[in-house]
Amino acid sequence: MKNILMTALATAAAFGAAGAEQTLNGAGASFPAPVYQNWTYTYSQSTPSVRVNYQSIGSGAGVNQIKSKTVDFAGTDNPLTLEEQQKDALLQFPMLTGGVVVIVNIPGVQNVQLKLSREVLADIFLGKITRWDDPKLKAANPSLNLPRMRITVVRRADASGTSFIFTNYLSKISKEWEKDVGCGSSVKWPVGIGGQKNPGVCNNVTKIRGSIGYTEYTYAVEANLSMAVLENRAGKFVEPSVKTFSASAANADWKNAPGFYMVLTDQPGDESWPITGVTYILVRKDCPKDVKDALRKYFEWCFTTGGTAAMKLNYVPIPGNVVELIRKEVLK
Repeated sequence: MKNILMTALATAAAFGAAGAEQTLNGAGASFPAPVYQNWTYTYSQSTPSVRVNYQSIGSGAGVNQIKSKTVDFAGTDNPLTLEEQQKDALLQFPMLTGGVVVIVNIPGVQNVQLKLSREVLADIFLGKITRWDDPKLKAANPSLNLPRMRITVVRRADASGTSFIFTNYLSKISKEWEKDVGCGSSVKWPVGIGGQKNPGVCNNVTKIRGSIGYTEYTYAVEANLSMAVLENRAGKFVEPSVKTFSASAANADWKNAPGFYMVLTDQPGDESWPITGVTYILVRKDCPKDVKDALRKYFEWCFTTGGTAAMKLNYVPIPGNVVELIRKEVLK
């Protein structure tokens, strides 16, 4: 048995030595992880000389790692301002657009049946509405038999770009939230229990009857969780979909976004999904030339060949005119 094990290890070592000549390591946001893990695997298979890895550890941890130079690139849903980028010698650009959705586990309520107004959504996460048969919920959902059941709020326990997107939206629709809680990747939540990364939130909502949480759309679809219909800025109730995410991103003015800093929550338009987010890539200005060249080739592949996989996983690729801006300002 020992000889067999030693032979296997030797074979693996020989394969590794003859395989990838360069490794690119990335880490960060779990929001885009389904796409990034698809991309890194496919690119590594099609480009044997380069192996790309991505570890889903949350936006906050990813930003810390790129600042400390322990990874070659980081993913974050909480964009850095131009001043923050310059302070740490970083470059930032958008990679994908997607939707943060509200997920629920309510007996008898199916996917996209529950309607949540802006006021009610904020009041639930503020802890002001505590039961599913609250009059405000029943008024917006007269056809649903909402149970007399306690609401359990589920939110992220880690520093999270998804939380940044969600709390940014709550700060825009609720003065009380803006004043008492605020926006950030990690906030002092008024109520709720925590889950680690998007899968942790989904797991808790799946297990807990009467729960409500938030996550990226693809995670909700994969977990077969019921999603709520939300009231947008135009006062319309819209369902989460690639179409409504795209509607939110349609009018983004990237040319006048210093350091590509952009937040797409609460956008105008009858069809706009209200909690749309952009996920970003961070790279170092001072990375070695061979790393910079390899990253440029990889991200070019992501923007072109990778777009099909992104759409299949319910994300919205960055528009071609914005990719051209990225090429001119970052990938040069």
